[in-house]
Amino acid sequence: MFCPKCAQQQVSDTVRYCSRCGFMLEGVSAVVASGGQLPMRYVQSASRELSARSKGVRQGAMLMLSTILIVPIIAILTVSLNIFPHIFVPLVAISCFVGGLLRMLYALMMEDANPPSNAAQLSSYAPPAPQQLEGGRPIASAQASFSPAQTWKPRPNTAEIFTPPSVTENTTRLLQKEEPEDR
Repeated sequence: MFCPKCAQQQVSDTVRYCSRCGFMLEGVSAVVASGGQLPMRYVQSASRELSARSKGVRQGAMLMLSTILIVPIIAILTVSLNIFPHIFVPLVAISCFVGGLLRMLYALMMEDANPPSNAAQLSSYAPPAPQQLEGGRPIASAQASFSPAQTWKPRPNTAEIFTPPSVTENTTRLLQKEEPEDR
């Protein structure tokens, strides 16, 4: 890989900074590895949207906190209209609080933690066209000295060339030696 800033050839594709100019190459190697597409982790959206999980947790918290406002209003209405305040007020209080708690638990366990991606923004990206001539002569770039990798060849199996000796060959020879006879 070559540095896009100073065209210095790098030792390997895993280096993070250019050895000559210090340019950060981590993003460049990710773009090269993905075939020219900018990986999702390097894309920053202009407006950060909340994930479904974050929205669900916020909705549950708001429902739990709304209990503080809704219960007194229901209590005032049921007492003034004389419609069983001893039944409706606790029922509303419990249902708002438990409903908010259940909404939070559902969001934490079932909803996606990643925010939705804006595919329209990503597909409209096009890299700027390189300038071919500057002042009547071509610009020297790292692409001019780039040579594509040779086709991959599998490594030969050296076991087919020469059969390795058996591990037990020497020990079996020792067992086959005749012992000296007693005189």
